[in-house]
Amino acid sequence: MTGEDNPVGQDELLAYVDERLPEARLPAVLRHLEANPAVKEPVLTDKAMRDWLRQRLGPIEEQPIPDRLRIDRLLARRHDARRRRNFAAAASFALLLAGGASGWFARGIIQTVAEQRQQIAVGATAADAISAHRVYTVETAHPVEVGAAQEQHLVQWLSRRLKHKLLAPNLSREGYVLVGGRLLPASSEAAAQFMYENGSGTRLTLYVRATAGDDTRFRYVTAQGVAAFSWVDQGLGFALVGPLDREHLLSLADSIYQQLDPEHRTPPNAVL
Repeated sequence: MTGEDNPVGQDELLAYVDERLPEARLPAVLRHLEANPAVKEPVLTDKAMRDWLRQRLGPIEEQPIPDRLRIDRLLARRHDARRRRNFAAAASFALLLAGGASGWFARGIIQTVAEQRQQIAVGATAADAISAHRVYTVETAHPVEVGAAQEQHLVQWLSRRLKHKLLAPNLSREGYVLVGGRLLPASSEAAAQFMYENGSGTRLTLYVRATAGDDTRFRYVTAQGVAAFSWVDQGLGFALVGPLDREHLLSLADSIYQQLDPEHRTPPNAVL
């Protein structure tokens, strides 16, 4: 029995989430996830949470320690306290310092449950969008279900299934034309995918699904050789995916954002 024939176990799924999976086992794990949607969804959610935690904790780790918590300042304060107060007062002061240090370390991490759920939802949208992009952009005969020649029918059909009014953005100024689109599963709901292509054959996909919240900030992720900008707006989660550099993809995402929500005066801030 070869390595690829071995059944995929829970330990390998955890290794995939933590990016510790041996390269030789990656194809087998990816096939297992595609064949088992009930397993794929929590795995992608865990990956999205991991990426979100890295984004949130990375900048905090790099920040310098505030002057008020440096060792020399702490020692000086403790010395002054001992001269002015008795032992009990000095002990209380130390506890206050400890509390201040804990508060500094925790700042920027604590969010409401709703915000955390939205962060996970945005990450899951990007993960699903990347998976769908890799599956369908390589197709030559049937890359889409409904072609661009039936754009009005396509948009009406997908809008009805997602229960939101959708729009196929026009990217002709950026050199991309609509190929068409398709309906995709998104857990127990439906998702939509619009596909675009330029004269060189490079394909982009715009993934759309219903989701809670209204966090219009762009979030950038890379995985499996492609990049994605994802955001949430007016009850829909969006993810633009393609094999482009960050600046080029951001320009396209901003163009799509402005077409989908022209009332916004300024584009959302991109999060690295």
